[in-house]
Amino acid sequence: MKYLLTTMRKLYRNSRISTKLFLAFSLMIAIPAIVVSFLFIRTQESQLYKEAMAEGSNHVARLNERLRSRMDILENASSTALTQKAFVDFIHTNMRGDGLRLVKFKQNQYEQMHNIIQSHELISELSFYVNNPDVYEIWPEIYHYSKFWPQDYWMTLRDEGGAAFRLSAFKDGEDTLSYYRLVRPQGQQQKLPTIMEIRARHSVFFSDLLEDTGGDFFSVVMDGTSAFRNVYNPRHEFPQNAGEKLDGILSRIHEQLDVLQQNNPVKIHSGDQTYYALYRYIAPLNAYVVDIASHQALMQGPRNWYLIVIAVTSCVLLLMLLLVSQMTRRIFRRLEKVLVSMRKVRRGQLDAKIDTGLRHNETGDEIDYVAVSYNNMLDEIRHLMTQVVDKQLIAKNAQLHSLHSQINSHFLYNALESIRMHAEVQQQPAMAGALVSLGSLLRYSMQWRSDTVALSEELANIHSYIRFINFMEGGSIELSAALPPEVQRYSIPKMCMQPIVENAVHHAAPAGGSVHIQITVRVENDSLLLIEVRDDGAGIDPQMLERLQSVLRGDSDTPIITSKNGLGLENVHKRLQLHYGKGCGLWIDSVQSAYTCVTIRLPWENVNLGGW
Repeated sequence: MKYLLTTMRKLYRNSRISTKLFLAFSLMIAIPAIVVSFLFIRTQESQLYKEAMAEGSNHVARLNERLRSRMDILENASSTALTQKAFVDFIHTNMRGDGLRLVKFKQNQYEQMHNIIQSHELISELSFYVNNPDVYEIWPEIYHYSKFWPQDYWMTLRDEGGAAFRLSAFKDGEDTLSYYRLVRPQGQQQKLPTIMEIRARHSVFFSDLLEDTGGDFFSVVMDGTSAFRNVYNPRHEFPQNAGEKLDGILSRIHEQLDVLQQNNPVKIHSGDQTYYALYRYIAPLNAYVVDIASHQALMQGPRNWYLIVIAVTSCVLLLMLLLVSQMTRRIFRRLEKVLVSMRKVRRGQLDAKIDTGLRHNETGDEIDYVAVSYNNMLDEIRHLMTQVVDKQLIAKNAQLHSLHSQINSHFLYNALESIRMHAEVQQQPAMAGALVSLGSLLRYSMQWRSDTVALSEELANIHSYIRFINFMEGGSIELSAALPPEVQRYSIPKMCMQPIVENAVHHAAPAGGSVHIQITVRVENDSLLLIEVRDDGAGIDPQMLERLQSVLRGDSDTPIITSKNGLGLENVHKRLQLHYGKGCGLWIDSVQSAYTCVTIRLPWENVNLGGW
């Protein structure tokens, strides 16, 4: 994430002003307009969804009421048929015994029953299934019970109160709705009761209920026990678009239908589409009236609005881009001259002034003011460059002498003060050995016959310092430096190693404790002499180490905090870089509670190795 932000910041910084202005206009105008438009569209989507759900719920409720009304018509028709007591009694008697009696039945009772059937346009057939061996099956209204299937269905009717509806009749079940009713004439003791069946064609019973009204909802009546027993209009746009997926959609909806949750819409996903279903349960029919709509169909209007908003916004942004480009091209045409001159100056052509074309008394606009100021700046730069080299040389020499004096005076003061206080407290004659070491240190630091010394001389001085420190502080500082003889004769700047060893003594070892300091020398790429001063002491805190390394790299202006005796790493690092350049100096590596390693980087060739 940080890398992405950095990259975007660089791209913006390097972009042309016209691009930045275009982005500014886009942020101020186009983006708020898009956000407001999309929020408005989302609000319209929510409102449209609520209205669609309300409309679908009302439609389902109307379908439910009309279906129940038509079912009541079938029930009333069955009751009317059973009022024809003579018809019912006759079909339970011996219909084969007397032909004249059968003719009279046909002319009277049968015609009356047939008229009842014909008077109800919903009824396609009305049949009685009678357990009578003498029944005469010459009309579709009268059959022997053996023709009814399943044979034990009368028990189901008995358990359900003597009557029941089925969305799919046992006979012609794919196309017919049926109403079954038990009939038990008085005085008749058949083993199996008589069943009256009223059948109504789906095309008639559901004629105007499932018509394609052109709305977003697709109406279907599904059996309560199976989603595959259903009635719908196959010419509706929904089943034609769904194709083979229709059975799967109906099956998933059927799984979520719940009699107790009829007011809550069902939501399913099929492929990349989302569907909503509103339903009502018809208890007598044990079926559901369901209205189904796809989310895509309901939101077709808002989706078109999205495209319109995107198209309009794109046109506006394109127009803005053209306007901004033309404006900036005219406004910043002269600024390009300034940029061209700056590129020449960067290549070293300090005489690359800008031709403003102004007369003596003319001031011009802001860009002209920038050009005039830029020309004056070039004149001032050429004037100052003649003075810079001399000033740098003077400052460099003054700084070197100041740093040199600081090291000698501070070291001498601290050493003498420590010996005085130790002598007053301890009062021991063993001071002789310490004074010998101190004398060696003083002679070495005060005799500056040359600004460079052999590596072996600097190392001997450090040994004297360690012996003196061990005596003064009662510590156990170990120093090891196994250097090849050919390295010891090379010249190095005087007193460049001792401040580093002092830091190791004062910071690495605990009070009264011991620490081991190891000095190693190696040559890198035949160009650099690397002197490593490594201790196994307390190490440096990671945050402090990062700050020290940042200062040594030159990435920070914060100075390095000096050590207790005032001789810090900053002095040595500055001196080395002032004399030998940025490639030389100090570097610090450390792991807390493990080690600290300070590396001195010097030129390897003695001919290039100067003093302080």
